[in-house]
Amino acid sequence: MCSVPVSLQARLEKFHFSDHSWLFFVIAFLTCSTFLVADITCRILSPENNRIPRKLLNIVHSIEGQREMGIPEEAQVAFDNFLRKTDVEWMRSRVRPEVEQLPVIAKVERLVVEEVRLRFGQKALLRLNQLELQAQGSRAFLRPEVEGYLNLTTLQISRLNALFDQTEKAAEAARTAVKQSDPTQRLAAAQYARLRAGETRGVRLILTPDQRARYRRALGPVRNTNRFERIYAQAPELIDSGAWLDDSPVRLADLRGKVVLLHFYAFQCHNCQANFGIYNNWERRLREKGVEIIGIQTPETAAEAEPARVTADAHQQGFEFPVLIDLEKKNWDAWGNTMWPTVYVVDKRGYIRYWWMGELQWQGARGDKYIERLVDKLRLE
Repeated sequence: MCSVPVSLQARLEKFHFSDHSWLFFVIAFLTCSTFLVADITCRILSPENNRIPRKLLNIVHSIEGQREMGIPEEAQVAFDNFLRKTDVEWMRSRVRPEVEQLPVIAKVERLVVEEVRLRFGQKALLRLNQLELQAQGSRAFLRPEVEGYLNLTTLQISRLNALFDQTEKAAEAARTAVKQSDPTQRLAAAQYARLRAGETRGVRLILTPDQRARYRRALGPVRNTNRFERIYAQAPELIDSGAWLDDSPVRLADLRGKVVLLHFYAFQCHNCQANFGIYNNWERRLREKGVEIIGIQTPETAAEAEPARVTADAHQQGFEFPVLIDLEKKNWDAWGNTMWPTVYVVDKRGYIRYWWMGELQWQGARGDKYIERLVDKLRLE
């Protein structure tokens, strides 16, 4: 995205709403895809910048974020429909390597920013970016536009980079220790956690009091973005392979207004089999509460790619919920799924709210109970 030229910035500083200068301002804004937060001109992060966490999409999907942006209730359905289109790429990219994922995120962020600007105006866009900077925490000071706004010195920038370098080296050491089953992995993880927690204090020591105060004013009202809910993409629509248990196809679009529990499985998978009783229990107890259970059988073996064998096993297991036989793994890919089994919780507006990978009761875990409590909450939304 482009930035406002220095010569243009100088003219804007002297800007008065007189004559035809307003027209100059409008043209200047529309020819540039930047957006302003107080005096900070913020840009979509480039894919090459992998040191700053991407938070914009999480915020714009959240209930709290949309409220902060002032999105009216009557506009939410239309905005959901827009996000559903852009979420297709975002959802699929979540399991790609970072070098492939970040360009997709940048592309989707650009589309969302433009939609927010056109649909809800500059005020909503300002608040969205304020929340994004808040969510990025200390790493937001790596943004060139923040550096420029605060007039950070070369020494301050160098000290900030050294601070973050130290944390990232500790993170890499912790990851390596886990991969190598190093007995010092707990110490490595503790060291990383300590440095990560200390970044905010470190940044505070690097900035001057005036810079800290100026930045606080630019952020607007502070919100705890870590507590924002509904921060994931909307659930991809099911891709019909033409093979359904008992020829009973369903569409997620037809289930709006209901909470949906959707699970990927393979019928010969031992870990999947450990969850089957729970799925049947949900079908019996939760369907009467308006909750829909859907299975997607994505094959891992040759036998699991045979619809007749999938159907026979589903009947043997007593499945009464719809099962889509994902013959070519198109749904697996669309959801960016990586593990058998995985259970997704989809809310009444079609947003993914949570997912659990693996056995729900593995080694004493109570994933099933957590999901049931979440379902009870989502049914009341």
